[in-house]
Amino acid sequence: MPEEDDTPMDVEGGIMDICRRDPRFAPAAYRFVMYEGIEYTTREYLQLTEATRRHLTGQEVCEGLRRLALSQFGFMAFEVWQSWGIRTTADWGRVVFNLCDHKLLQRTEQDTLEDFENVYDLRKGLKAAFKFEDAISKA
Repeated sequence: MPEEDDTPMDVEGGIMDICRRDPRFAPAAYRFVMYEGIEYTTREYLQLTEATRRHLTGQEVCEGLRRLALSQFGFMAFEVWQSWGIRTTADWGRVVFNLCDHKLLQRTEQDTLEDFENVYDLRKGLKAAFKFEDAISKA
């Protein structure tokens, strides 16, 4: 979750600073998590309300990002993630932890990078999970 205090967050500046320090992932990967992924995971995937909102697990974040990518990018989701430098679900953990290190997201002492490891195989989770029939029915 974004940090709640009186200091305004400079998300874009933080993302650019992260990318200068750790160029493995494109700025778009960080934006995907910050601007859409966490909110989508909370509201759409887990269907949490303001009253039931809670800390997300690494596995929940990975699954929410997968579902959002399929919704936004369809059959091209795998290629989009690859172009951002995302090769495994552990890469999402590195993105999230970088955001936490820059105080753009929060983590608990119990959160570890291992929480994001081997949640699913990206190729199977994105390419094999996409159904053209679903995309046609949404159109």
